[in-house]
Amino acid sequence: MDPSIEVKISLSDGAVLPRYQTPGAAGVDLCSTEAFILHPTERHLVSTGIRIAVPLGYEAQVRPRSGLAINHGIALVNSPGTIDSDYRGEIKVIMINFGDSDVKFEKGDRIAQMVVCPIGQASWQLVESLDITERGSGGFGSTGV
Repeated sequence: MDPSIEVKISLSDGAVLPRYQTPGAAGVDLCSTEAFILHPTERHLVSTGIRIAVPLGYEAQVRPRSGLAINHGIALVNSPGTIDSDYRGEIKVIMINFGDSDVKFEKGDRIAQMVVCPIGQASWQLVESLDITERGSGGFGSTGV
């Protein structure tokens, strides 16, 4: 089975074509089209210069890079960020610095990763009550440590 799907892409000047770094990689790297410094607790909306057309039945998820997280405390504010199949605007990444020092980014630096995933749309059925399960309404750590 060929797991690949075709995603149309448009690049602005200075944008880097996303690519998989290894044959087994789930995500492609997204790169910045700008240089900036991210100060501790600061958020920044970073341009990638990329616009895509995700096929119907799929979404693209923008996720943090683990190396930036462990080495610098860099995270994405809305993670994962969803790129819907009908969105045609530029992909931008909301980064935040949870570390204790400034982090400098150069144009072309890898700032996030993007994974294309199949999705379904729910058909909502209004009912009087839901079935009973062993877990019930327990959440937020209710199943153990």
